[in-house]
Amino acid sequence: MAALPEYPFNLTILSEEDGRGWFISFPDLPGCVSDGATPEKAIANGMDALSSWIQTAREFGDPVPAPGSGGAASGKFSLRAPKSLHAKLARRAQTEGVSMNTLAVTLLAEGLGRREAGG
Repeated sequence: MAALPEYPFNLTILSEEDGRGWFISFPDLPGCVSDGATPEKAIANGMDALSSWIQTAREFGDPVPAPGSGGAASGKFSLRAPKSLHAKLARRAQTEGVSMNTLAVTLLAEGLGRREAGG
């Protein structure tokens, strides 16, 4: 098999609740993840997952995103926030009569707009 392209990956430590160890994911390749007891083992397992992901995509004729492309954005992500911030967002969403999702998207868009405008 040809050498694997070098895809960026994220390596994070797993909590006791999640089984401990290390988790590896490849942002360019949806669902391409693995884990291991040590960072080295997680990376080795991740390289196996990467190889399998690319091989499977090619077998089915699916596109293989270029390394560093960020992959396809689903429009969905999970976010952890301090309880106090969560409570403030919930109150504000209720006051404005919108869902927390709508409020969070609006606040993120406003913040990005200000940043892009240089303010």
